Amino acid sequence: MDNGIPSALFSLLLLCSAALSEPDQQHQQHQQQQLEHFQQYLRIRTAHPHPDYASAADFLTSLATSAGLETLTLEFSPGKPLLLLTCRGSDPTLPSILLNSHIDSVPAEPLKWLHPPFSASNVDGRIFARGSQDDKCLAIQYIEALRVLKSDPSFAPLRTVHVSLVPDEEIGGRDGMGAFANSEAFDALNVGFVLDEGQASPTDEFRVFYADRSPWSLVVRAVGPPGHGARMYDGSAAENLMESVEAIARFREEQRAVVEAGLAAPSELVSVNPVYFKAGTPSETGYVMNVQPSEAEAGFDVRLPPTVDPDLMKRRIAEEWAPHSRNMTYQIIQKGPIRDNAGKPLMTATNESNPWWSVFVQAVTASGGKLSKPEILSSTTDARFMRQREFLLLGFHLWQTLPSYSMIIMSF
Repeated sequence: MDNGIPSALFSLLLLCSAALSEPDQQHQQHQQQQLEHFQQYLRIRTAHPHPDYASAADFLTSLATSAGLETLTLEFSPGKPLLLLTCRGSDPTLPSILLNSHIDSVPAEPLKWLHPPFSASNVDGRIFARGSQDDKCLAIQYIEALRVLKSDPSFAPLRTVHVSLVPDEEIGGRDGMGAFANSEAFDALNVGFVLDEGQASPTDEFRVFYADRSPWSLVVRAVGPPGHGARMYDGSAAENLMESVEAIARFREEQRAVVEAGLAAPSELVSVNPVYFKAGTPSETGYVMNVQPSEAEAGFDVRLPPTVDPDLMKRRIAEEWAPHSRNMTYQIIQKGPIRDNAGKPLMTATNESNPWWSVFVQAVTASGGKLSKPEILSSTTDARFMRQREFLLLGFHLWQTLPSYSMIIMSF
């Protein structure tokens, strides 16, 4: 590999060491400024169902401009801005590095929080806010890392570094990274390597993720003869659905037993979680209790690791969970791709076949960090849209569980 990789990637990963070598007063000032930027971003309500993308875009654009970065706003769907920030390298012919983070976050239930979810309260060095780790921390880390690097006269990367800040990841990403990854604007970036979100580490080892699990929404429906609730039915809709739920519960216990035996990590297996049940004849006070419903339905969140054959999973559903012989049907709503354009599972190699992997490991080691065993991410991110196009991508949070927010902020 040419020196363009270490000059950009190494510098980003070594920021913690460089920043901590600053004079104490200057270092404290940087810490406080970065913390304030983080809190300002967290206070912008970007939670669904009505994320305030406009305010977030204005804030991030201003922050990036003050850091000396080029800014471009793209919009693949009305009202959903996607920000592209750029730090130019000296050799535009070299493949660039892309750092990705999503702007939106999941909803919050304020009454169930110790501190208001959009207050970004600092309590004994701990920040309370919706979206702090998933994943507003990354956007601030990226921008503040590049701010510090660009302030150093000796920083002269050969490769260009891009930062993409995208909408809609939490609701599937189709109007954000899904559209962007398949656009001419993305092709123009000449991307060689991508870092996207991972998960925080509770130990002194950094976690790195080479794949995500793919989400399916599974809806199982059953039908059966309706009639008076006093009759003893065989093959009623509710009974058929209960048998389906029992079969799924047995499968879940089998998967759990493998994990508890230490034979696999939870993210290496299929998870199936019930999310709703629907049956019965409604009444003014609830449901009619003496009528057998003719239809029953249940919904499940299914997550498949890339090591599982989706066709075998579909066969299990058809034969065991929703067999036609029990008057059952099912629907699978697949959220995003599960294979790349070459038909392979969505995984990034973490060995010598991936020239960026050894550089990544060296960068983390040189910064004084340690990497844990590469993992499959238990959830699902925008990474799948880039892996579909066979880009080399790792999920990585430089955000550790440390005793003070100052060390956390400076971990990038």
